[in-house]
Amino acid sequence: MIALRILVIEDEAMIAMLLSDVLSSLGHVVTDLAATEEEAIASASHTMPDLVIADANLGEGNGNGLTAIDTILESGFIPHVFVSGDSRSIQILRPDAIVMQKPFFEHELVSAIDRAIARADGKMAQPAGRSV
Repeated sequence: MIALRILVIEDEAMIAMLLSDVLSSLGHVVTDLAATEEEAIASASHTMPDLVIADANLGEGNGNGLTAIDTILESGFIPHVFVSGDSRSIQILRPDAIVMQKPFFEHELVSAIDRAIARADGKMAQPAGRSV
C-alpha cells in the first residue's frame, strides 16, 4: 500500500486518536484530526489530503460528515471513506459510497482505503473529451 496523506473527520477524540494510530502504523500520514464539519472543510483546503475518512454522523452541534465531504468535493475529487455506527442508513443515502460499520477491524480499514483509491484511479483514468 502506498503511503497516503489522510484527513480524519471524527468527533469522538478517543476514536480519532485510535484511528490515527492505526493509519500511522500502516505507513500513512494523518494530516489532521477534525472534530466538526467546519474544521474538516478548512483542514481539507489547507492540507490537501490524498484521502478523507469521515464519521458520517458528527455529534450535535458539530455538523455532518456527509455534508463536509460534499463541500470538500466542490474543490475537486478526493477519495473518501465514511464510517458510521449505522452504515445501512449511509448506504441508502449514498449507494455508491464506501462505508465501514463501526466498530471495524484493521483489515476492513485497509480494504476500504484500497477500494477508495482504486475507485479514484478509475475516475482519473477516464479519458477526457468526446466518445467515439
